[in-house]
Amino acid sequence: MYSIVVENIYMLVIVTLISVLQNAFFALKVEKECRSVNPNAAAFERVSCANRNCMDSYPTFLAVMWCAGLCLSQAPASFAGVIYLVVRQKYFVGYMGQTSQSTPGYLFGKRVLFFLFLMCIVGIFNYLLVRFCSSDYKEYVETITSAASALLLLP
Repeated sequence: MYSIVVENIYMLVIVTLISVLQNAFFALKVEKECRSVNPNAAAFERVSCANRNCMDSYPTFLAVMWCAGLCLSQAPASFAGVIYLVVRQKYFVGYMGQTSQSTPGYLFGKRVLFFLFLMCIVGIFNYLLVRFCSSDYKEYVETITSAASALLLLP
């Protein structure tokens, strides 16, 4: 029983743990800037704001990634989660430079979150179809979402 549960969520767990490491990295950057020998208020404000912005969207990311993985398929949800973490890193680094450099990462991150949200909706809709209409389209939908997740790589 335990191995069946783990089989269905291990990729989501891995992405979640990577995101925790990324949060620790962001916190270390803020701490490093705070303890800087030559403290620059503007630099500290940028890194602190970037960290806050990333933390504000973090619960939403975790919720939609886990819901998409559990309701539909863990592979495309995990892939989208990894893409989101890469985009979030790009956003954070861009924000530390000039705020205009963070805009592409921010917009791409919104697109990934929207994809995960759609996966959640489709998974719930498929569950309702199975429950009330005895029609299971999960295999077709998983194939489509696996193919569509590759489209996230397009700029």
